[in-house]
Amino acid sequence: MHKIAMLGAGLIGRFYTMSLLHYRGKDMVNVICSANPTEAANFAQEFEIPRWTTDMAEAIRDPEVDTVVIGLPNYLHKQAAFLAAEAGKAVLCTKPLATSGPEALEMLEAVEKAGVFHGYLEDLVYTPKTLKALAAVHKGALGKVLWARSRETHGGPHSDWFWNKQLSGGGAIVDMGCHCIEIARNFIGKENCPLEVTCWADTQVHPIDAEDHAVGLVRYDNGAIGQFEVSWNFRGGMDLRDEIAGTDGTIWLNHWLRTGFEMFTGVGQGGYVAEKAEGDTGWLFPVGDEIGSLGYVEMFMDMFNSMDAGKKPMEDFYDGYVTNAIIDACYKAAQSKKWEPVELKSWRGGSSSQAEVALKEYDAAHYLIKEERMPNGNLKLILKNKATGEITQVIKE
Repeated sequence: MHKIAMLGAGLIGRFYTMSLLHYRGKDMVNVICSANPTEAANFAQEFEIPRWTTDMAEAIRDPEVDTVVIGLPNYLHKQAAFLAAEAGKAVLCTKPLATSGPEALEMLEAVEKAGVFHGYLEDLVYTPKTLKALAAVHKGALGKVLWARSRETHGGPHSDWFWNKQLSGGGAIVDMGCHCIEIARNFIGKENCPLEVTCWADTQVHPIDAEDHAVGLVRYDNGAIGQFEVSWNFRGGMDLRDEIAGTDGTIWLNHWLRTGFEMFTGVGQGGYVAEKAEGDTGWLFPVGDEIGSLGYVEMFMDMFNSMDAGKKPMEDFYDGYVTNAIIDACYKAAQSKKWEPVELKSWRGGSSSQAEVALKEYDAAHYLIKEERMPNGNLKLILKNKATGEITQVIKE
């Protein structure tokens, strides 16, 4: 059993605590920390947590605590991680790891120097659908992954600090692009190095300094492309979707809207429907198991099972660092309107000198470009001669 200091009593802290207490069931949240004493006291009472405090250092240094879970605003992640490392406590940090790549690297170096267990709480790579899709990709069901597209859009974040780029580190890219980037990395393969980024970002709707809408492309050294679409301007709830295309197959995932539970009500149901739902009347899309659907259950199972086994979890601070470095390149590209390099001072994956071209053999003399069944039942094959480069077609009845 692990004894946990939960830092943050907001929406994320609530989801994390519900996941730990109601699903894994082995661990105990010993102390809850919030800057707001009323929130901290109410949170402690609701979840039957023995102690609460407004002092982050006090919560982390509590002698009963062995694990620190950071569910705080982005600008506090570094301070919390440093305190946890100094106290010799295992530390799990919400996304994004930091407000920038250099800051994330400092956090990574601090926990590694201290020799403490560290996990990056990127919940959306742990959703049941994503884990099943990743298993299929790892077994070769799609062949070589060429393109991974991830989309997250909704009407905007739930706390004021998110909207202040001096506190959050940016806008929609740092808030949601971190999810999409890491999802694509997992499908493309973390051993493949992100080389460069191009990105469009703008503030279209809200009176803020940060971007509220962005689209980006990340090119990897094996030739694959990761694509993200993020927006705080989407109306109608939260939209989470992924598409993965390979040489031999395709996967399409819809995690949130229109997943099979649809309800119309003219009078409402008296409150909360699902995260980022805009109302409780009209057509609604409730989520049967919100905690499970967002990946929190499997994420904490992986974190604590890995901790108990003395092994690396699926996501750790290094993954958070790589994601932050890609985000930094996105912001540079959005300004320069050019492809910008991803600056990684520490790369621990593999290397490809050039992108591999996926070629499918037809016979000793030809590559197969495409085969298609025609309306009359015939099979048409488009072939390329290996020696001459000539492209021809063959019809099989």
